[in-house]
Order: sequence, then C-alpha cells, then structure tokens
Amino acid sequence: MGASAGAVQVRQVMSDNSVMNWLEHVKWDSAGLVPVIAQEQQTGDVLMFAWMDRQALEQTAATGRAVYFSRSRARLWFKGEESGHVQLVHDIRLDCDNDVVLLKVTQTGHDPGIACHTGRHSCFFQHLVGNDDQCVWEITDAVLKDPETIYK
Repeated sequence: MGASAGAVQVRQVMSDNSVMNWLEHVKWDSAGLVPVIAQEQQTGDVLMFAWMDRQALEQTAATGRAVYFSRSRARLWFKGEESGHVQLVHDIRLDCDNDVVLLKVTQTGHDPGIACHTGRHSCFFQHLVGNDDQCVWEITDAVLKDPETIYK
C-alpha cells in the first residue's frame, strides 16, 4: 500500500515530534466503524459499499486484501471468503473529513470481476429513470454468475 514511485509521502507529526498512528486519523463512528467504498482500479467502477472497524482496516493495509466488518454477522468479513471473489487492494485513501475510506481494488475470481452477492459486477446495478412520481428503478447490469452457484 502507499505511495507510488516518485510520489511525495506526507506523515502527520504531533507536537512532541512523534509520528501519529495512521489509524488515529480515521473518524470512527459511535459503533467504531467507518464507511468504505470499493472502486475498481482499472475501470473506476464503484463496486460496493461496506464498513470497516479498526481491525479490518489494519488487516487490509497489512495483507493487501480487502477485509470488512459485517454488521449482520458481527464479525470480520474477508471479501471472497465464501465466493472466492477476493479484492486485491492497490491503494487506500481517506477523504477530506477523515470519515470515509476509499479502496482501489482489483476484483478477482471471475472475468469480469463480481463484487456483488447478486452475481453482478457492481452492487450499484439499479438506475433511477423517469421523473416526478413516475420514477422506477431499472436494472442496468446483468447477472454474471448465478448466486446459487457462488455461495454454498
């Protein structure tokens, strides 16, 4: 993770000249979580939204593999642990308010990559069409693989 060759690395230094732990910069919510957006590095497609706790972010940075916190399971969730659709992390970014994380990833396990549990490339496969009270959600992306064959 981190800066590419030739890039300037910036480190936060506290008044006593000690380097501040990078995890301390993150503004965790009251449950100790931060929202995370996974974006495909090659295409720029937004693949999914999830949550991380401190341990998930630390493990993601250490392993180069996306690890999230599953609120429904109340535990760490290693992306692809059941489906095999692992996210390899190339870059971890923090927004200007320090309260949203962006992961730039390569989605593995299928070509094209499947990030969504519905078997689609992206979780954002519904598009709002129409106007006023005539709006409907239109499905724009095909299922690439039947979820019944992905999850046991």
